[in-house]
Amino acid sequence: MTTMTRPPVDEPHADGPPPKPNRSRGWFPQLLLRLHFYAAIFVGPFILVAATSGALYALTPQLEQLVYAEQLHAPEADEYLPLADQIEAANAYTKDQDTIVAVRPAPNPGDTTRVMYAGTGLGESETRAVFVDPATAQIRGDLTAYGTSGALPLRTWIDQLHRNLHLGEVGRLYSELAASWLGVIALAGLGLWIARIRKARTKKDFVRPNNRAKGYRRILSWHTSTGIWLLVGALFLSATGITWSQYGGGNVGTLRAAFDWSTPSVTTDLSGESAAADEHAGHGGATAPTSDTAAVTANPATFDAVLSIAREVNVNTGLVEIKPPATVGTAWVVQEIQRSFPTEVDAVAIDGQTMQVTDRVDFKDFNLAAKLTRWGIDTHMGSMFGLPNQLLLVALASGIIAMVVWGYVMWWQRRPTRGPGRIVGRTPARGAIRRAPWWGIVAVLIVAAGIGTLLPLLGLSLAAFVVVDVLLGLRTRLRSAEIE
Repeated sequence: MTTMTRPPVDEPHADGPPPKPNRSRGWFPQLLLRLHFYAAIFVGPFILVAATSGALYALTPQLEQLVYAEQLHAPEADEYLPLADQIEAANAYTKDQDTIVAVRPAPNPGDTTRVMYAGTGLGESETRAVFVDPATAQIRGDLTAYGTSGALPLRTWIDQLHRNLHLGEVGRLYSELAASWLGVIALAGLGLWIARIRKARTKKDFVRPNNRAKGYRRILSWHTSTGIWLLVGALFLSATGITWSQYGGGNVGTLRAAFDWSTPSVTTDLSGESAAADEHAGHGGATAPTSDTAAVTANPATFDAVLSIAREVNVNTGLVEIKPPATVGTAWVVQEIQRSFPTEVDAVAIDGQTMQVTDRVDFKDFNLAAKLTRWGIDTHMGSMFGLPNQLLLVALASGIIAMVVWGYVMWWQRRPTRGPGRIVGRTPARGAIRRAPWWGIVAVLIVAAGIGTLLPLLGLSLAAFVVVDVLLGLRTRLRSAEIE
């Protein structure tokens, strides 16, 4: 009997090296985590101040009506005086010492007329507003107003806190950092949310908080689920806020001009030259003549005449501003200033000598970019949809405040419970760039360069984060080498 034996079969890869793990896997979420962490830690205080002051500003229209009721309102009457009589009363009150730069007729029965002057001691975009009872020409108040919104002192104070911390141009850097980084932090958070929800067994905890969890995990659940609901609003506030900023906003304006997306404005120069409008006039930008342009004295009777002509052209709302010529050879301008829906910002230029219409601009003819800019800014300020708009902004700002606070709480909760020295948590693990494929590194550099060019302050702060991170890494390596 012959026994047949089968030759041994070689196991595949039995004698070869094991397959190498994919070192680049997970590099991008790790990079997003470090970006989200560093940006939130260092820029969080700025975002916290901006969100808090923004929530306060959203409530100022009602506060203004309450605090300045005497100046803003007057008893209703059956008949009202011509604008000329109201302006003459205001001129008599000021003793003709200041120059009129604009008049805002009473928009509704029970409101007052504003006669606005350029005067000494006023800041940029500020005017002296004299409030006149349109029925009796009685002077009901004399306050400083700010911007096209006509903000009175209380609202102006909160606005400047939100805009520059009352530190002037230097203070604007804070709000630019907050607006620029808010969008980046939100998008990095979205990337982390997507990476984690793909691996999670229970996905509902990513869209609603898990109150059964304890400690760090509970706060993380609230932070994660709230953040995804606030994402669109945070990106909106970031994008619209950047347009107000000093450096990033200037670049956005240049980009819009290059694509012919600027907001049109009426030509006031009777020789035919024109200039673009300032969409941010509500937070500043109301033009007051300088000392060399204040020589033009407007006849009070002309205000009635140009308003009557404008009513026949395209001005059909109660919220109107009439501007006399700033210099010789320029036109009168009658401009709608209704920032609530439906937007009314039509304008007409009128030659004060011939009473001929020299130019007009209608909102319906704005390009799409200009319309979106107008709507975005007005929504950001809370004026677009009235009280619902204001309440939504307060809720959004409150959510952002909570997100920042939760972030710092989690940082503290992750601190080592044993060992000396640490009162806060460790930073997320480094090494994402070293593990990234070459194309990933190139993509990151291109995106960073593009964003840094458009938003210089964000680019500089990002570079500072990288330098700090590298120095901290070197210090850790040196300490490890000393211990060994």
